[in-house]
Amino acid sequence: MLQLMNTLRLTQPVRFCSALSNTSATTPSVPPVAAAAEPDQLYSKLEIELRGVDPAVLKSYTWFATTAAEHLGIELGKCWSPRKAHHERMTLLKSVHIYKKHRVQYEIRTHFRYMNFHKLTGSTLDTFLEYIERNLPEGVALQASKTELQQIPEHLRQPPDQV
Repeated sequence: MLQLMNTLRLTQPVRFCSALSNTSATTPSVPPVAAAAEPDQLYSKLEIELRGVDPAVLKSYTWFATTAAEHLGIELGKCWSPRKAHHERMTLLKSVHIYKKHRVQYEIRTHFRYMNFHKLTGSTLDTFLEYIERNLPEGVALQASKTELQQIPEHLRQPPDQV
């Protein structure tokens, strides 16, 4: 074993599985059922808004997200984009001090794309959002809003006896 460490030239000591298994036998184990006792949250809808400069990139990313949703078994809602992009124009003087008539205009066009997904569980939603956020292309912004389903509180379930 020393020959192996010398050949690898490790600077820190290596801890093998046999050393770990001896210490775990003396410590009491925590039951893993405690974490699974809490029910999973239910979401009725996930709305995703994509913003970007290039509409072709947004369309390609929409295809990627819907394909990922199909593989996870998520119900796909409506996917759409507005016909026109949002234009933001800035007009600046070409010269700092003189030539007030000489100006230059800059324009930023922001394209939008919207996607809706229905009937999700909390674990599926977290997995799906993490996956599509990690694969977000450059120049694209993502905003997600989710609608959670909750039970009706006890004081609202039955109508009052006296009106």
